Amino acid sequence: MKNLVILGGGYGGMRILQRLLPGQLPEDVTITLVDRNPYHCLKTEYYALAAGTISDHHIRMAFPEHPRLKIVYGEIVSVNTEEKQVILKDKDPVNYDDLVIGLGCEDKYHNVPGADTYTYSIQTMHKSRKTYQALNNLGGGATVAIVGAGLSGVELASELIESRSDLNIKLFDRGAHILSAYPERLSKYVESWFTKHDVEIVNNSNITRVEPNLLYNHDEAIPCDVIVWTAGIQPSRVIREMDIEKDRQGRAVLTPQHFIPGSDSVFVVGDCASLPHAPSAQLAEGQAEQIVQVLLKKWANEPLPESFPVIKLKGVMGSLGKKHGFGLVADRAITGRVARLLKSGILWMYKYHNG
Repeated sequence: MKNLVILGGGYGGMRILQRLLPGQLPEDVTITLVDRNPYHCLKTEYYALAAGTISDHHIRMAFPEHPRLKIVYGEIVSVNTEEKQVILKDKDPVNYDDLVIGLGCEDKYHNVPGADTYTYSIQTMHKSRKTYQALNNLGGGATVAIVGAGLSGVELASELIESRSDLNIKLFDRGAHILSAYPERLSKYVESWFTKHDVEIVNNSNITRVEPNLLYNHDEAIPCDVIVWTAGIQPSRVIREMDIEKDRQGRAVLTPQHFIPGSDSVFVVGDCASLPHAPSAQLAEGQAEQIVQVLLKKWANEPLPESFPVIKLKGVMGSLGKKHGFGLVADRAITGRVARLLKSGILWMYKYHNG
């Protein structure tokens, strides 16, 4: 029996399971899924969990069940490609014939002293729960600093101000406008929403260090009761420590078939992969579809596809609390209630088809 090992039950790993199970998995192949959590997590909704507007029950889903699917819960230490083993903390190694690494990303602190120690995160379910406790245990009038005004920072700030209008929220961004990756129209719309809801935007910021309850912007100390870091991501430590070719962001450089050059048994999917688009759940799922095609060809001893079409993204949606939103659909900017309804509909469809 061949063993396909999938590291991480995120969007890419989940899509591979859905495509292979129950009908496409060859009789001589088993699957082992390795994850720290006993369920699939909707990472795109961690901001709402941290803000306290939903419970984690609403953003977790059971993994598929199948006689030839084994789930191993544990912490991944490293991957030994020579021995074809995944090394786990305090558990026996897991042997593989084919391996898909989909371990997602971690916060990137840009060498800012104290940032990794004195800030909170929304990168994992566990960290989002801790952030929720810190934020929702604050007294009235407390100050919350959110460092980073990309999609995650904006969604967290907007959800939190609706949940806790008594808080003073400061959103720090190093650009002249928040959401710098989006069209200016969207940036200005979101900025005006924040102004209306008394969220302070600190543009052109430069966070130089973090201390307990102190955030230094251009070396000026700003007292804060809680500091949340959403100012950048990097690939999982496991990928960073592997002796493989990487791009400038530390992501794994891959062949057109999505495996590591020189090793057609190790695939990388999602945030750890060097791809032409910014990391997203949609991109990971599109990549996973292509990886499944490669695996099925390989297992059938057929020639592998020489290339794949470019993965087309339908767009990206962001929320501003429960009633407003913004986004790009087919390169068209949309704002307001329609955008929020679209995002809610996409989430409902995902849960319906995967639950």
